[in-house]
Amino acid sequence: MSADVKTDNQPYDDINITPMLDLAYVLLVTFIILTTASVQGVRVNSPQTAAVSNLAKPQTRAVTITSDGSIYLDAFPVSIDQLKTSLGQYKAANPNLPVVLKGDAEVQYDVVVQVLNVIKSLDITEVGLVTKRAAP
Repeated sequence: MSADVKTDNQPYDDINITPMLDLAYVLLVTFIILTTASVQGVRVNSPQTAAVSNLAKPQTRAVTITSDGSIYLDAFPVSIDQLKTSLGQYKAANPNLPVVLKGDAEVQYDVVVQVLNVIKSLDITEVGLVTKRAAP
């Protein structure tokens, strides 16, 4: 045997950790995307009803009213004027804009009426009210 013949059975001095880091980054990005996707909206205590319908439609906008009367449009706090402006822009982009109104069971009724008046003034006809299903 000559001295210049290389053998592949020699032990390695170092470990290549690049594939392991690639896997760690993919898992981290997946975790971030999944956790942020499930934390949208504002939690309210919805009233109960026995009727159930499927209101899930693409481009549906959610208007939420909390128990203290705060108004949110898709999890962002807005005033009545900002709500009218934002819904007007969405309505201009989509004439059949569906809107879902989620109100806390303890909210003042006049706030709900103000929001419904804004929706009516923009000629939005697809409006749904979110409730909880009553226990059987």
